[in-house]
Amino acid sequence: MKKLLALAAAFTATTLLHSASAAPVTLTYWQYDFASKVSTMNDLIKKFEAANPDIKIKQETFPYDAYNQKVASSVPAGQGPDVVNLFYGWLPQYVDGGFLQPLPEKDFPTARIESTFVPMIKTSKINGKYYALPTSVRTLALFYNKDLMKQSGVLTVPRTWEDFIVAAQKMTKGNAPRYSQIGFGISPNGQDWQMLREVLVRQYGGSPYTDGGKTVNYNTDAGVKAMQFYTDLVSKNKVGVTDYFPGNNGYRDAFIAGKAGMIVDGSFAIASIKSGAKFNWGVVPLPTFKSNNVRSNFGSYWVNGITKNAKGDKLAASVKFLKFLTNEETMNTWLRSVGEIPASKKLAGNAALRTDPVYGAFVQALPFAHSTLFIDEAGQRQAWLDGINMVLKQGAKPADAMKKIAADEQKILNGYYK
Repeated sequence: MKKLLALAAAFTATTLLHSASAAPVTLTYWQYDFASKVSTMNDLIKKFEAANPDIKIKQETFPYDAYNQKVASSVPAGQGPDVVNLFYGWLPQYVDGGFLQPLPEKDFPTARIESTFVPMIKTSKINGKYYALPTSVRTLALFYNKDLMKQSGVLTVPRTWEDFIVAAQKMTKGNAPRYSQIGFGISPNGQDWQMLREVLVRQYGGSPYTDGGKTVNYNTDAGVKAMQFYTDLVSKNKVGVTDYFPGNNGYRDAFIAGKAGMIVDGSFAIASIKSGAKFNWGVVPLPTFKSNNVRSNFGSYWVNGITKNAKGDKLAASVKFLKFLTNEETMNTWLRSVGEIPASKKLAGNAALRTDPVYGAFVQALPFAHSTLFIDEAGQRQAWLDGINMVLKQGAKPADAMKKIAADEQKILNGYYK
């Protein structure tokens, strides 16, 4: 009897010990508030928790404009997320600040990362180490309203910038600045400044940066021509006006409302346009110039990293969650729900995806998409917006604007590199 009681006591103690050790680890995950991303992540979290009952994920989201500052103020204080979603261009700031920890090499070998993911993700390799990885990547393409084109007598979708201007003029109604309909949803603060910097400058024969991104190189003839072409869309060709619809996403809202014939946007916009547009629309690669046919694109992505807050069991759980967020099944889910291209070389090279009428234009741009490593993305963007506004709102010459942009951005780069 004593033996049985002893065995029972030992069994009870073991069970209690096991129950205590099996208490779920709770991770906090942060990302900015973008509807399709938040709902998709909610579904993914349910799936992950079902497969890992010992881990719970608490998702918290914040408005985009406040997000960067929220992360920067919380993590150093030991608060906030264990796993965080960041724009890849912010990584230098977060690594230098000690907010992120490098991904464990045993779980994420560098050689495997670089053989598995598309080439642009190498931009997020800081001091020889990867601190974060993406689920998806994005490029830019031209969205167009098929119905407006037909009504305006545009017979073919523009493939060159010259034909783009003609098509946009035909779809523009009214007089500047009070258009009743615009041919192009121009938006310096949307994706246009990226297109100007990484696409137009290169198409005019320039290269925006040298010395591994440390030195500005667009204060050149190519840069001036790029600025002239872009600002002429408003001042000379009169195909649109900035802030036609209010807000950072006003250009996309105007397109969805059927009031803008074309916009340049990223693959992340597909879900919003698909759910909101009540007309026939399509997507084609960014135009080229008839004289040179040079193709270029801007590639970008958001990454998930592990903050310094994750230690012990939380670190192990964070590694599991990050592996889940970067597996092929999750990438396919993200493609279907959000519209962003899988970060996997194999998936992005899939023949069906490359020829897809919507996704194909973005996938085809991957080989010539350039991803810039920003030191201060907000500050660098503002330098470009100020320069564009010098021309559009103050009547400055494009050459003077490019000189000012170059000086302002170089100062930001020098502050980091020198």
